[in-house]
Amino acid sequence: MLSLDEIRRLPKVTLHDHLDGGVRPQTVVDLCRENGHPLPTTDADELQQWIYAQCDAGNLVDYLKPFELTVAGMQTPEQLARVAHEFVLDMAADGVVYAETRWAPELHQRRGMGLARAVEAVRDGLASGMAEATAQGSPVMARQLLVSMRHDEPTLRIAELAVEYRDQGVAGFDIAGAEEGFPPSRHREAFDYLKRNNAHFTIHAGEAFGLPSIWEAVQLCGAERLGHGVRIVEDIDVSGPRPVLGRLAAYVRDVRIALELAPTSNLQTGIATTMAEHPIGLLFDLGFRVTVNCDNRLMSNTTLSKEFAALHEAFGWGPEEMRRCAISAMHSAFWDHQERERIITEVIRPAYLKAS
Repeated sequence: MLSLDEIRRLPKVTLHDHLDGGVRPQTVVDLCRENGHPLPTTDADELQQWIYAQCDAGNLVDYLKPFELTVAGMQTPEQLARVAHEFVLDMAADGVVYAETRWAPELHQRRGMGLARAVEAVRDGLASGMAEATAQGSPVMARQLLVSMRHDEPTLRIAELAVEYRDQGVAGFDIAGAEEGFPPSRHREAFDYLKRNNAHFTIHAGEAFGLPSIWEAVQLCGAERLGHGVRIVEDIDVSGPRPVLGRLAAYVRDVRIALELAPTSNLQTGIATTMAEHPIGLLFDLGFRVTVNCDNRLMSNTTLSKEFAALHEAFGWGPEEMRRCAISAMHSAFWDHQERERIITEVIRPAYLKAS
């Protein structure tokens, strides 16, 4: 059996980690106190437990409610920079070597902060975090994804910011929030704009809503990756002696569209009742481009190492499966090709070769 410490020491890659979903509990207390926002408790450990219990509701809509607390404490440039800085240090401490964190700038304007200033604050926080992590001997590359909320009136502004700041650490664009009733095609103008400008984007799809959401994200909008995408399993027939892929599932697999899977989060929103029942094992065995992510570390009381530990226990995954997930994620990262290959060749492969 691999221990959590052994897993933590292995290099990992995360593509799907919400900045406002991974705030340190004590930081939530500190920042909400600064902004005068009420909390159910000011004890950091109790707050962690309260948030986890609230998110463990079995559906996405209730799962999203505690975000009001974290967003309430991220309303000034200094607050955003602190959260971004701590994000990088937490990634480095968990053995992550490349990380993309996503967040919605429009949610952080309650105290008058402009959208561009907010993006710059996260940029600066990530940069200072990377500098400190490197000085401590645990270098990590961290980049941000800008998010539009899918239930809001569609706008081009966030996509425009993603293009404007792509040479300053913005990896790409996403839409997030409640899926049912808010299909990806509502934001098609933004996706078309990004494609015209050769910019990257992923789309939350196939978490709370099924195959139609995935089809729209892939075929109407052109998603390079799927945020979750776990319900692609609904297009796989497992009733016979071997699984048979439907046309959509086969397409997603064959063109190597990455699935940004988040096992613990998926259990909280009702995808499965136990980790052993989670579709990630089937999808991995069938050759989908599986990546493992936390989604929201605070809400799920998890880390990337804990996610792999749970998969180790449920499916017997060891260093080989972890290596494949890390390389798949690195191949699908929204970053320079040569730099991605460098991390695979110089960091990931040697570490796993030594561990095998």
